[in-house]
Amino acid sequence: MISESNFKILHEFPEPNLAESWRDCLAHAEFPAHYDAPEFFLEPFWKTKRPFAVLAIERGLVNGVLTGCCDGNQVVSGLPVRPQICVADRASGEATLDALARGLLQEAGSASLVAVHTWSQTPLEAFSARGFLRRSLEGNVVLDLSNGAQEVFRQFTENRRRNIRLATKHNVEVFQASAREDFSAFYEVFLSWRKTERKSIEGPQVPFETFEKAFSLRSNRRLFLARYSGKIIAGTTVRFFPKGLLEYAANASLDEYLHIRPNDLLLWKTVEWGCQEGFPRYSLGGAHPFLRKSGGTVLPICRYRADRTWNRRYDLREGIMDEGRKILHKLPAPFERRIRAVLGKN
Repeated sequence: MISESNFKILHEFPEPNLAESWRDCLAHAEFPAHYDAPEFFLEPFWKTKRPFAVLAIERGLVNGVLTGCCDGNQVVSGLPVRPQICVADRASGEATLDALARGLLQEAGSASLVAVHTWSQTPLEAFSARGFLRRSLEGNVVLDLSNGAQEVFRQFTENRRRNIRLATKHNVEVFQASAREDFSAFYEVFLSWRKTERKSIEGPQVPFETFEKAFSLRSNRRLFLARYSGKIIAGTTVRFFPKGLLEYAANASLDEYLHIRPNDLLLWKTVEWGCQEGFPRYSLGGAHPFLRKSGGTVLPICRYRADRTWNRRYDLREGIMDEGRKILHKLPAPFERRIRAVLGKN
């Protein structure tokens, strides 16, 4: 553990007193999520990416936290659909954020690219002051669970409600995975899902041992499975910080059963469970059409990034792509569709 002034940098699960203070910080934050918590270090996915956490310390209390990973010459906190920064409502504002910024830069060392993602209602002026450029992103659909599941159901589009009824009519059963055979059955679904031609899956295939270990962390993750005629046909994973933010983490399904709409039913069942468990909000991890059918509110996410490469090549490349999109949108629809098809863009 490295310490300096009012921040600490951790690379492993903290000792009990610090872990307790860390969790107390999250209890006073607006969007506390699983990857903001000490249990972030228990995840099996980070073995090759050197996970870290920066804690802002004020008067002996943890009042801010930022987690992330080092991947080659890039040091990144969160993703465009997953902020990993929280500040307690008792914190001293910019001083806390400045401590997190200094801690992140110390952890980054000479890395060529440093980035942090945050919900847009938490501006990171302390990061801007240290050379990070702000970029607004689309954000996530977020459901308000505080008024109960039936209120959420009423906000679903008619198409979504109809699909849920269709899955129910076909006797699709949804249950939480608990036994090794449940995880094994879903892993086979996951492998089939990766091979489908209707999508391009990035990243390496997750070994079953890693897969199983992740789902054993039931205090922060649950796997909901859809079964039809005795066969597992789909599954949805959720992550959470207890009484904090519930997050739709992942989904996989068999193409041949999509016509009976298991994924719509899975989403609904996770909403019901989230309401029963007392989660105030449910972030659906994106804002694409399938998720927008759930109603809710699209909450923007912002990225703050420091490009330290020669001639700032990442920022330059992104600027060129932005201009290309602007030109593309100005073209007549048939030409735009044709160019997108050639480029392999949706």
